[in-house]
Parts: sequence; C-alpha cells; structure tokens
Amino acid sequence: MDNKWIYVCMYLCMQVTTADGYILSLQRIPRGRGGGAAGGRGGGGASSSRAGQPVLLQHGVLVDGMSWLLASPEESLPFILADRGFDVWIANNRGTRWSRRHVSLDPSSRLYWNWSWDDLVVNDLPAMVDFVNTQTGQKPHYIGHSMGTLVALAAFSEGRVVDQLKSAALLTPVAYLAHITTPIGILLAKAFVGEALSDLLGVAEFDPVAPPVTNLIRAFCRRPGMNCYDLLGSITGKNYCLNSSAVDVFLKYEPQPTSTKTMVHFAQTVRDGVLTKYDYVLPERNIASYGQAEPPVYEMSGIPAGFPLFLSYGGRDSLADPADVRLLLQDLRGHDRDKLTVQYLDQFAHLDFIIGVCAKDYVYKDMIAFLNRFN
Repeated sequence: MDNKWIYVCMYLCMQVTTADGYILSLQRIPRGRGGGAAGGRGGGGASSSRAGQPVLLQHGVLVDGMSWLLASPEESLPFILADRGFDVWIANNRGTRWSRRHVSLDPSSRLYWNWSWDDLVVNDLPAMVDFVNTQTGQKPHYIGHSMGTLVALAAFSEGRVVDQLKSAALLTPVAYLAHITTPIGILLAKAFVGEALSDLLGVAEFDPVAPPVTNLIRAFCRRPGMNCYDLLGSITGKNYCLNSSAVDVFLKYEPQPTSTKTMVHFAQTVRDGVLTKYDYVLPERNIASYGQAEPPVYEMSGIPAGFPLFLSYGGRDSLADPADVRLLLQDLRGHDRDKLTVQYLDQFAHLDFIIGVCAKDYVYKDMIAFLNRFN
C-alpha cells in the first residue's frame, strides 16, 4: 500500500493554495499509468505522455485521497480511470495528512481549524477545479464520494464551478441527513457531542483516533442497545462486497482528522432536516456572517438543469440513506432527462462504492460510460 501511494507521488504531487491560505495537495496519475506497477497497462511509449481527459476525485469526511486507493490496483478507481485514458487528479481536503499546511497558521492552533464544510464549498473546491483546469487546459469531470458529493452539490446549487466542469459523478450522494440510520451517528448528533467537544473541552480538531474522541465513543458504545463490535459497519451500513482485508487496510490508513466545526455542521443537518450553511445559533452571529438571523439554505433545485449528473446510491447505506437521496431526486425533478443518470444498488452500503471488490463491475463501468458521453 505504501508503495502504491509512492507510485502515485512518483508522477506528480502538486499543491494549490486556497483564497483563505490553506495549502492543499493533489496527486496526479496520467493516462495509461494505471495497474499499480510502473508502466502499467498502456504505460510507457508515446501514448502515455499525452494528457487524457482530466477527472478530479474528491473523498469524503474523516478520510483523505488515499481512500480511493485502498482496494487492489485492479479494483481502485483512480487506476481503472487511468487505464482507460483519463488524466486522474486526487484531491486531499484541508486538515488531512497531505494538506495540513497554511500560509500563516499552524495545525496546533484553534484558528487553523476554524472552518466547516462551507469553506470547502467556497474555497477548496473552486481552488482545486481551477488548478486542474489551468494545468490541463481542459474542463475536468468531477467524481465525489460522501462529503465529496455534499460539497459539490452545495457548490452547484450556488452556481459555483459548474462552468468549469464537464460533468459530476456522485457516489453515495449526500444532501439531506434526516433519515440516517447509523445508531452512533444519531446519538452523537442528538447529544450535541460536537458542541461539547468544541465549547466545553476546547477541541477544535476532530481526530477520530485521539483520546478526546475515542473516549467519548467508548462511553457511547457501553450504552444499552449500542453494538460497536463492528463499528465500521454500524456507521456505514452493512457493506455488500468488502472483504476482511479491505477493512483491515482501511483501518490502517484511515480515518483522518477534520474540524470539530464540520462535525457540528453535520449534526445540525441531521437534527434540522434541512441543508443550510453553518448555524452559529445566536442570531447576531448569523447576521454578521450571512446578513440574516437564520443560516441560508442550499437549494438543490438551483443546480443548473443542463449540467450532467450521475448519481449512484445503495439500499443499505446508513449515511446516504435512500430516503434522503429520494428527497434530493425530488429537488432534481426539473433536471434535463438526458443529463441526469441515476443508479440504485439495493445491496450496497457506504464503503462499497470506493473499496468494495465488486464496485468496478456494478458502479465504475456505468459511471465511466456516463463520463465518456460528455468527453
């Protein structure tokens, strides 16, 4: 696994600085360099040096870009795309292991972590899309998983980056969280754990493997009715095609930190049942930030009807619950029919889409066909 990531970085590791000073890392796998070994299928020769159609991959919350590479080379989406002629760019969100730098702030300071996923919408996503566009001279496709879909949908609803992308493929699309079924996620949200970590304990960095968080999770796991024997499955849903080795690799390299403010923002979405910008609770603070007492709503119906979208979701997903995805699809009912492709996989849960051994057959094949329609 370490060699696989080194293999990616052997090609190109690039950095982009956001408008608010965060230095983000992107890894690049040029076309024909897939397969997980130097040269790969189609590697070497003149064809591998020519740039293919760029595609930007954006990971979810509490993981980083490595999450796309935790399956075998033959089953990892970045290598599959590269083998099929795409120029692959892998993003890493602020705060994760490859993107922990800032022009003036240190990750040990609270101020460094003073952001929610709103800031990914406004700063990180536009910076990375613009960077790929500038480097390649082409509009990239976008592929997001989990929070990578949420950030994209929120951005599209405000008209951001849609003119710089060819299409977007959203795996486990998240816009609403009112129907999540993960017991620990519901409990953490309704117990205002994020607020307690931030306001009472002063924890600005939400690190899932740090004592403040692990101690809280252990305490919740001791509560009646909580089953934490399979903690990963209890959070994501019962995944269909994850083997034990895939889970072991996932737990070795993930999870990754995010801001406590981001976790509070997610909890607000769960409790309120609507998708809004971060709620500062006090009307005067919302007015100072947004010019109104309540945080503005991200209107999914505002996504341009002619922008190509591919949505794939699973019936066993405890985070992107089918009921919440149907709410999103209701918002998109005015979308151009030839620009909206929806795939439903009854047996799939949250992690099947990125490290499941059968994702290449059930998901990636149809998704790549969709991308090729708009190349």
